[in-house]
This record gives sequence, C-alpha cells and structure tokens, in this order.
Amino acid sequence: MEKIGLNVKIIITILAVVISLTIGAKITTATDEEVPAEGSVSAYIMEADTGDVLYKKNENEVLPPASMTKIMTMLLVMEAIEEDAISLQEEVTASEKAASMGGSQIFLEEGEQMTVDELLKGVAIASGNDASVALAEHIAGSEEKFVKQMNEKAKELGLEHTKFQNTTGLPAEDHYTTAKDLAVMSQSLLKHEKILEYTSVYEDYLRKGTDKEFWLVNTNRLVKHYDGVDGIKTGFTKEAKYNLTATAKKNDMRVITVLMGAETPKERNKQTAELLDYSFQNFEYHLLGEKGTEIDEIAVEKGKQKKAGVMLEENAAVVLPKGKNMEEVKEKIILSEKIQAPAEQHTPAGKIEYYDGEKKIAEQSLVLTEDIDSASWFGLFKRVMAAMTGGMSEK
Repeated sequence: MEKIGLNVKIIITILAVVISLTIGAKITTATDEEVPAEGSVSAYIMEADTGDVLYKKNENEVLPPASMTKIMTMLLVMEAIEEDAISLQEEVTASEKAASMGGSQIFLEEGEQMTVDELLKGVAIASGNDASVALAEHIAGSEEKFVKQMNEKAKELGLEHTKFQNTTGLPAEDHYTTAKDLAVMSQSLLKHEKILEYTSVYEDYLRKGTDKEFWLVNTNRLVKHYDGVDGIKTGFTKEAKYNLTATAKKNDMRVITVLMGAETPKERNKQTAELLDYSFQNFEYHLLGEKGTEIDEIAVEKGKQKKAGVMLEENAAVVLPKGKNMEEVKEKIILSEKIQAPAEQHTPAGKIEYYDGEKKIAEQSLVLTEDIDSASWFGLFKRVMAAMTGGMSEK
C-alpha cells in the first residue's frame, strides 16, 4: 500500500510540473523549442496591424524565395491599381517573353489578351509566372524596368536583405530575401485589402466557357484546410525547397507567418499550421484607439483658430500574451509645441505612447483633424489688440 501511495504521489507531482510548464508556455514569447520549426531553415511570425513579432528563427538568413517573390510583384500591381495607373478591367496583351515562361503558368499564348483582373487571379491563385511577367510588362514596359521598381520598393520598406532579379522567383543568381523581409512585404501588401479577394480563393477558372478553359487551384492549400487563412503565397524550387507565407485572421488579430526551407509540401503546411496555432492560442490583439479618433487639442500659431484637434493617424494597438490585465496599461500624450498655420489635415502633431508599468508597449502618431487656414492680417491685429487690452485691464 505504501508503494502504491508513493507512486501516486510521484505521478501527481509529474502532472503538476507538466501543467505548470504548459500554462507557462502560453504566456511567454516563443522559443525554438515551443514552436516546432526544426524542419525548416527559417521562420517568422508578425501581427499585421501592429508589426509586433511573435516568433523568429533565423529571420535574417538570406535565402531564395522562389514564388514568394510574387508578394512584391502583387504589391506593385495593387499600388498601380490604387493610383489609377491601371484598372482591373483593362486588357493586357501577352508578349512572346511572357508566353515563354516555364514553371507554374496559366499557359498564355503570345498575343492573347486577358484583363488585369484575370491575370491577378493567375498570379495570386495559380502562381502563374507568365501572368506575373505580363502584368510587369504592362505596368513598367518591360520586366527589367518592373524589377527595378521592385528593388526600389524594397529599399523604401527598409528591407536590408532583399534583392530581386525577376518578377517570378524562378532561379536566378543574386535573387534573395529573408523571412523577416517577406513578413514586412506581406504587411505592406495586406494594406491593400482587395488582394485578399484573390489570395483567399481556393479554385476558379480562366477562359471559362471556351475550349481553352483553365482550372485554377490555389497552391496554398491552407486556404481550404485551416480556418481563417486567406493568403498569401507559396513557393518552391529545388534550391529554395518548400516555402509558405501565410496570413489568417481570428478575433480581430491578423497574423503573418513565414516558413522557408521545408523538405516537403506536407511539412510546409504542417509547420505553418503550428505557427498559426501558436499565435492564436497564446496571444491577443488589443485595440487601444481607433484610427481617426480625436485625442486632444494643440495650439495653433497665426491661424484662424487658436487650437486644432489631433487624432490617431492609424489604429493604436498592441498584441500581448493572453490573460493580460489591460487596466494596467496607461497612456502618455506628447504634442508638438505649436502648429504653424497654414497646415493641412494629417500634418504630424505629436504622438501617443502606451505603457505597461515602465515598459512602452505601443506608440502611434497624432495628426491634425482638419486643414488650418492662416488668419488674416486684420484678424491677427484684433487678436494682438485684444491681448493688450486684456493685459491693461488686469493691471
């Protein structure tokens, strides 16, 4: 009986330790042991709205991105659409070069016409190399000029370990990026929310109703098999192995995961699902202030009005371990001394910082809520006279 009692005590002790470790893992930042990514070369998790990093493994290791290159290609296409440089319904004529692209393709023929909308489907869903080149040539005049724009955009985004030689990700010397840089690219792409109308589609058709009808099936199988996944891009070459940059949204939190160098597509999907599971099981998104919310007022010099409202330029938010008491979070408003009129709406006017005790956990810029016009000479004169009169009456 004593032996049985002792064994029970040992088992209870072991269970208590296991439970303690499990709970502890849910309120700490990820380590390589907690997130199984040993089958990949590098991995990264970012929350899209805040840019908060939830996990990283060899995040700055320079690697070939394969078709994840098309994240940057799609970003420039979306920018061109937003700037009205192109429209979704305008037609693109496939060049000989575009039609000659190997690898993943939608089998464009030289001289064939498709709309920007159709070609974007070909890139986002089927990873079509021919569709990527056709769009690049349509926007920039040639793939080479478009690649130059890609590298300029990489510099603009502060990507220190990225260089492109083509729009497709087909093997090329000196064509590389990192898991961290891909996450930043993806964060920028996701600001164009319409892209999710393409990357979230599991299957579609091109040339529908013709004898050349082509079935598109998303290379990102998690779009169908993981709840909440609605993008972004897979990639594979013999050199790069199996890669996936994914995004999913649950409970107001959008996560971007990057996995590079998995040995098989099965492992790529499994490990990406584990990265997503880790994110949603252990962290929560907290909206501290909504974009456009007026926070305070700032003094205006030589303006029609003496004060102007300031508002949040973007959402103020933070991602914290689950169970965090948000009542402990305090805010600190730091305004510029004065705004000089005239000034346009959205002119920088300061910032707001959020603290958990002494630790700053979030920060967001404050901007003017409206345009500020200069006061007229007569208005300024009256203001000075009123000040002087008020000063004398006080004496």
